[in-house]
Amino acid sequence: MAPMHMIKRSEKVIPCLILIGMPGAGKTTIGKLLARKIHWPYLDSDHLIEATYGRRLQDIVDATDKELFLDIESQVIRSIRAQRMVIGTGGSVVYRQDAMEHLKSLGPIVHLDIPLELVQERIAGNPERGIAIGPNQTLADIYKERDALYRKWSDFSCNNSAKPQEACVNCILSHLPRDFFQT
Repeated sequence: MAPMHMIKRSEKVIPCLILIGMPGAGKTTIGKLLARKIHWPYLDSDHLIEATYGRRLQDIVDATDKELFLDIESQVIRSIRAQRMVIGTGGSVVYRQDAMEHLKSLGPIVHLDIPLELVQERIAGNPERGIAIGPNQTLADIYKERDALYRKWSDFSCNNSAKPQEACVNCILSHLPRDFFQT
């Protein structure tokens, strides 16, 4: 086995693919399918937050207010130094410009778009999702607020309402330039 100092880093920077969207939009599911299809690793930024703090995401959300959680999320996002990776983010990542600028520097950002009704249906079965929501805010409020931010920061959107989910993966791949995967 070659020592680490003898392993050459790729001379060409290979961008990441970043997925943003509401909780329940399918960032984890689509991210894992996409990563498997293109033979790249998958990173869930919520899991990175959990690993950084040694606590479940819901416990972190419960122990902080919305603004502090958004600062924590941004700090963890800005620590990511990667290439050639599919990254699924938390739905609230779009609230911090510095986090989004960092993600933009890593590669194209894909918005997984689904209607509010489907968000409500998908998250109803998991009350422990760790959603960053302010006092007196409803899911409909944050959907409206975030939708504009997802569209602002994304390079393109793919609808993830339909089955099979492979259709969303194919939508993402169809939007990438032909030379995207060339090293």
